[in-house]
Amino acid sequence: MANLLEKVSTLISANLHSLVDQALKSNSLAVIDQYIRQVENHLESLEDAAATVGGEVKSIKRKLNNLEQKEDELDQAIDAFLMEGNEETAAAAQSKLNSTQRLIETYQDQATRLQNEYQKLLEAKVKLEARLSTMKQQREELQALMELAKSKETAVKAMKGLDDLMGSGDTDISRIAQGIYSRLDKATTATEMQASSLDEQIDDVLDRSAIDGQLASRKQKLGLDE
Repeated sequence: MANLLEKVSTLISANLHSLVDQALKSNSLAVIDQYIRQVENHLESLEDAAATVGGEVKSIKRKLNNLEQKEDELDQAIDAFLMEGNEETAAAAQSKLNSTQRLIETYQDQATRLQNEYQKLLEAKVKLEARLSTMKQQREELQALMELAKSKETAVKAMKGLDDLMGSGDTDISRIAQGIYSRLDKATTATEMQASSLDEQIDDVLDRSAIDGQLASRKQKLGLDE
């Protein structure tokens, strides 16, 4: 998963202005199309990885639930054996309880680690989807820009490249190109804001979950369970 997230991070941090520049200089959308294909492929991988890790989290939590029930049963059984004066059986049950508690701690650590991985995958998916949407929109703008440039070349019967047109003071071409760059800046900022909001929501959920667990523990000790 680390390797996948590293590749996705590279795609997310890609300089979209640079991609647009390359497309304009070569008068070709090939570099844009390649980026879009890479993003789409990695989105599929992210979705598959998130589903796999999410499934593992559910499986471990189910095992934890069963072990915790077993822990309660063993705890009650030990008291019952002691009250019966059956210390040998109580000792065996205590040993089994100790093993069960160690296994619970192991599963809890695994659940925490996998939950963190799951959240990272979801966050990366959100960011990459935003990048894909932005680049697809800019591809349409670039295609229109190149078609406009081609029509102007035909009109003036001059074999000039796109760079020559942009450098010759063509106001229509320059205006559309600047519009593309402005939308790229806005989309990038929106993506960063969206990711920040997601991070805050995740933190709130995790914090609330921890607090609920602490309150439940206190209520149990005070005998306030429903």
